[in-house]
Amino acid sequence: MYTLSNRLRLFSIILMVVGLVGLIIGFAQRPGSIEEVKEMMAAHDAHGGGHGEAQTADHGESHGKEDAHGGDAHYEHVLHQLQNKPWASLYAAAFFFFMIALGVLAFYAIQFASQAGWSPVLFRVMEAITAYLVPGGLILFVILALSGFHVNHLFVWADPEKVLGDKLLEGKAGWLNGTGFIIRAAIFLGGWLLYRHFAVKYSRKQDEEPTGNKWYKKSFKISAGFLVFFIYTESMMSWDWIMSFDPHWFSTLFGWYVFASLFVSGITTIALITIYLKSKGYLDFVNNSHIHDLAKFMFGISIFWTYLWFSQFMLIWYSNIPEEVTYFITRIEDYKLPFFGMLVLNFIFPLLVLMNSDFKRVNWFVVMAGIVILCGHYIDVFNMIMPATVGESWFIGISEISAVLLFLGLFIFVVFRALTKAPLLAKGNPYLEESKHFHY
Repeated sequence: MYTLSNRLRLFSIILMVVGLVGLIIGFAQRPGSIEEVKEMMAAHDAHGGGHGEAQTADHGESHGKEDAHGGDAHYEHVLHQLQNKPWASLYAAAFFFFMIALGVLAFYAIQFASQAGWSPVLFRVMEAITAYLVPGGLILFVILALSGFHVNHLFVWADPEKVLGDKLLEGKAGWLNGTGFIIRAAIFLGGWLLYRHFAVKYSRKQDEEPTGNKWYKKSFKISAGFLVFFIYTESMMSWDWIMSFDPHWFSTLFGWYVFASLFVSGITTIALITIYLKSKGYLDFVNNSHIHDLAKFMFGISIFWTYLWFSQFMLIWYSNIPEEVTYFITRIEDYKLPFFGMLVLNFIFPLLVLMNSDFKRVNWFVVMAGIVILCGHYIDVFNMIMPATVGESWFIGISEISAVLLFLGLFIFVVFRALTKAPLLAKGNPYLEESKHFHY
């Protein structure tokens, strides 16, 4: 049995407390009026400001003539962007850590549905990671509900004033409305959590009856059914929770793109936690071949993600249709560093580090690659959310850092606490002995 150390528990709690305090400060520092925005922009302009702050000030200067004719419209726009900033930071971090657990849940179901023989020794690590779906899903649902009913300005389509007169938003109102948005979110989360509940339940039952395959067969059936449900709901989730930030833009590849991101992030997290547990003297039944296979998935899905990113980008950029290409122009002009940095972290770095088969068996190499991949995919989520919610007023500040710390602490606490609930080796699986002696 795994025992959660006091040091790790304290570390996770400190992360949560620091993150929560930082977020409270971030929300408290939001401007409350146009006058405050003008003062902030004047102060940033006078002192040079930061990357995004100076950019906001410059943007304000360039719109001086426009403001002379349009009143305070520009400052009101910046006000909404700055008010959105802590909300967007909170949402980006909440979604990122939730998508890790969701990616692991899909990977777990695939192992059962494909009757994989190499992975049963990793099942308890996967089950522990998916435990985060419960608190992470509830937090995300609350944020989605507040956003869908226009408590904040994250989703343009949730603002009746923005919808009125916009033919495209009016045409999508049958789908993009607060009520439907929340109902669909409840269905998605309910289905995913229901599968997770029964999958873990059957896994524990299999421990109690290790000589029969009754519970394994049930796990196989619900996993196959869940994957069908997941294929549809994951795509719709990506439309609702991410793509609708830019409701005038769409991509037919977007569901697959988000899936590749959450899938590789989930597999990477499995590898990192497995290596950590082995370093602490646990999981002696996991060998280098298991780590090698996880690293192969990290490499392969990173290449798959790059293929989807390039396919989406190339077709839209080459066709140069204004309402489509604007999505990328905004990110290249206003988010140049995170946009191109994400490509380096998510494609070039894994390609160079994990291409060599021998490196996939070196634990510290896999850990280094895994941390870079996770950072890269957080930046990917950042790039998908921030341009439509914060626009050119972005900068990495206390809200962004605090939100990551808060959910990182919660993730560590929930996952490692879940590891203490059952033996680290799932007994009774018909492929368990094959998994123990797996060698590649």
